[in-house]
Amino acid sequence: MNLQLTDIDALAFDKAGGLIPVIVQHADNGAVLMLGYMNSAALRETLQRRRVVFFSRSRQRLWEKGETSGHTLDLIDLVADCDRDTLLATALPRGPVCHQGTRTCFGDDVRTRCGRLSFLADLQQIIEQRATQRSEDSYTAKLLASGPKRIAQKVGEEGLETALAALVDSDPQLIGEAADLLFHLSVLLRSRGLTLEQVVDELARRHLAAS
Repeated sequence: MNLQLTDIDALAFDKAGGLIPVIVQHADNGAVLMLGYMNSAALRETLQRRRVVFFSRSRQRLWEKGETSGHTLDLIDLVADCDRDTLLATALPRGPVCHQGTRTCFGDDVRTRCGRLSFLADLQQIIEQRATQRSEDSYTAKLLASGPKRIAQKVGEEGLETALAALVDSDPQLIGEAADLLFHLSVLLRSRGLTLEQVVDELARRHLAAS
């Protein structure tokens, strides 16, 4: 269930001495970021602050993730499992999650934890960084500065090259052209203030409508 403040008393805190394990998942790419524990007070603070707050078993107190480093976890959603004794939090991290400096407490290679397609979410973040930094050495920044018309032209060119590669080239060449097309399409979406998530949502909507 999607948790609200009124749901706290319905959770099974009593099963583990007043604590519930909380799995934290990246809201964009699905990576499992870390595991922590909450008591009812930590859960209440999490829902009110919209930032993930845990109960520290070693310090025996509440602690907001990132309260010293600034690498907080901005809460997107929080759900309980079927037994109401485990929580799944989806969040957006502001920096590395692990105290060792890695993006997750399970290492940096997100692709091995949530599938290789998750790199598309990373790619979108990289494009956003290039757009913000506007480096003169960045092809992405230059392309964005050229405007949607030029970017759309590049998407058309890459689409044609992908189609031709499918007919006359080898598999590696086709993969390379398809990668170029996906990159330029992602840049085009960014130039219009749109995201890959919106495209995925549309595909899901069509699937549900057809099923």
